[in-house]
Amino acid sequence: MNNSPNKNNMPKTTQLLPLVADETGQIFELEGYKAAGCCGPDDFDILTTKNTTAMPYGSELMFLPDRSPIVYNPESDAFETILENPYEPGTCLFPVAVFCSPGYVLSKVGAYLPDKDYQPLPLFSYGAVGWGQNGFRVAAIQVDWEPRQDLRQMPISKIRSGVKRFQQILPKNRLRKHLEHCALVYGCPAAKNLFIGRYEAPLPTSTTCNARCLGCLSSANNCASRCSQERITFTPSADEISEIALQHIQKVKHSVVSFGQGCEGEPLLASHVIEPAIRKIRQKTDAGTINLNTNASRPDLLKPLFHAGLDSMRVSINSFQKEAYLRYFRPVNYAFEDVIKSIEIALSLDKYVSLNYLNCPGVTDSPNEVQALENFLKQYPIHLIQWRNLNIDPMWYYSQLSDLLIDPGIGMENLLNRLANNYPNLRFGYFNPSKEKPAHA
Repeated sequence: MNNSPNKNNMPKTTQLLPLVADETGQIFELEGYKAAGCCGPDDFDILTTKNTTAMPYGSELMFLPDRSPIVYNPESDAFETILENPYEPGTCLFPVAVFCSPGYVLSKVGAYLPDKDYQPLPLFSYGAVGWGQNGFRVAAIQVDWEPRQDLRQMPISKIRSGVKRFQQILPKNRLRKHLEHCALVYGCPAAKNLFIGRYEAPLPTSTTCNARCLGCLSSANNCASRCSQERITFTPSADEISEIALQHIQKVKHSVVSFGQGCEGEPLLASHVIEPAIRKIRQKTDAGTINLNTNASRPDLLKPLFHAGLDSMRVSINSFQKEAYLRYFRPVNYAFEDVIKSIEIALSLDKYVSLNYLNCPGVTDSPNEVQALENFLKQYPIHLIQWRNLNIDPMWYYSQLSDLLIDPGIGMENLLNRLANNYPNLRFGYFNPSKEKPAHA
């Protein structure tokens, strides 16, 4: 690989050193080169202090096996692939990427060349990272400032104390037991918040799904990578669901409770218990926001949930180009048009609608996708876009959409600015807002 960058577009700011790892996993900076980030298929950019931000607390560095780092070489004025460790000739050198903290959208992913016959990386997002004078810097843009999943505010002593309290109050509740495992074993921030008594509580319900996503977090079936957590193995009763929800709503100001979590399938397929659970909650209180995280595949099942008292809906989507959507979600017995119909129903009932927009630089900011998104926004005035970094090997993802990625992306920062200017009522964020405290602009 030897692509020369456009010098006219290079910001006149401090450039960063690449981060790499040796065969033992030791991470270090690589002198004599400049750090690079990937903006799309075969599209690379130099990382600088202008197009990066200080690495947020809670972010994690990862070295990527079976891959070689791509860096910028000032002497050759080109991006190059480093195949061996210059400090230990004959040994391998691996690229390093960052799994960024919640609230940040990646503007570039890690720059690397996969080995031949490589296997897709585990289901994380892989942001570009470099080393500057003041430490690690990442190619990311902050879109939400709420400390909802700040690990510093989730001391294990408080989580365990909350677990004991729930055990005493709801000793036979199976959903409570499942969420304990999520909080204490998987470290799920949403489950932790339930037991601490803050922000949003999860209500996983569905054991099945009607999509076969390329990057499914809870099922290895038809997924390219190993799933990151186990899916719930039972369907809680309406009583079990409402008990958990009411404990949270009655304790937390501006609370949110949400169906549709990483440890379950599609919640609409459990609507037969979700609907009565919502009714039981609303019989007790009008407080709190009842939210549904969903693929919005079953508009026929959605309207009864809203009539029961569902307040808001967040729709997961990777693309508003039908073909790109189908290739990632690989729906079973539903169509892309069903997703749009569900959004139309929610808006017609004056419900709060947000997008769980699964973004990846080079795809989300590609000209065709930008046009498709804007065509959607003109017709369906949703309230919020939650910018979520897609947990998938980006190079493998590009390969699955290669024929659709014709032109280089406009840049994630440019996309955000364009949408903010063209749709002033549209909010950006990362978390589900409460109805009493809407998301910021």
